[in-house]
Amino acid sequence: MENSHNNNLLLLLLATLFISTSGVLGKYIALPTEVIILCRASFATVFIYIFCRIKKVDLKIKSKKDFCSFVVSGVFMGAHWITYFIALKLSNVALGMLSLFTFPVITALLEPLFTKQKLNPIHIFLAVLVLTGMYILVPDLSLENDHLKGILFGISSAFCYSLRNLTLKKHVKKYNGSMLMLHQMIIVSVLLIPVLFFSDFSNFESQLPLLVLVALLTTAIGHTMMVHSLKHFSVATASIISSVQPIFGIIIAFIFVNEIPSFNTFIGGSLILLTVVIESIRSKK
Repeated sequence: MENSHNNNLLLLLLATLFISTSGVLGKYIALPTEVIILCRASFATVFIYIFCRIKKVDLKIKSKKDFCSFVVSGVFMGAHWITYFIALKLSNVALGMLSLFTFPVITALLEPLFTKQKLNPIHIFLAVLVLTGMYILVPDLSLENDHLKGILFGISSAFCYSLRNLTLKKHVKKYNGSMLMLHQMIIVSVLLIPVLFFSDFSNFESQLPLLVLVALLTTAIGHTMMVHSLKHFSVATASIISSVQPIFGIIIAFIFVNEIPSFNTFIGGSLILLTVVIESIRSKK
């Protein structure tokens, strides 16, 4: 049992590492945000569909109610990605990712509205820790500041991501994680079809390798593993453990694009990392 918990925790952290590549890729792919998201979703649809065929995953939706729920969660997923990539382009990888990571706090506070769970006081304490970490990370705030705009888009993205996870949670026992992710990608792709007619695709060929990377590694593999982890953890627990994502993102940005975090980033990031450790130990018990 202990071994099984450790394996589930390891897979969740691995999913988090793959998803955290979105920070660097989102910031540095030289295409408009909506084009990146359309390509990300449509390429990921192909990758996940091939995987589902190989694994003979059942792709049928069992009821009209489930279909409506999938559409709603797909809309939240699309909104989460677009606002997140805008946040990355307005600020930097560290601030974009860390502002998104108000989502564990938002999730822990919203989860009792979606399930029969009571609000856990420990989640309020961890929420305060994450917010304190965020406060330390944020530079001087002024509405003129692109960094502040980036942070506000990041928090909007966090809200959409929480709602998407909570909408999907009730389906993870009934449906395969890859199947759920496939339907999400189809919905996001369909919603963004108009982008084909009014956006700038002039850099498409030069950016293609990075688009394939964000679709395959970050999305098809990372997000599918994350959805699968919801079978073993509550949404709040999975969210708080995956708060380590910005730390991974900052390290990746430092290694690949030499984006150096400030002293405050280290202090705030350490507080966020502390919440991950506490929730990992608590969820094991």
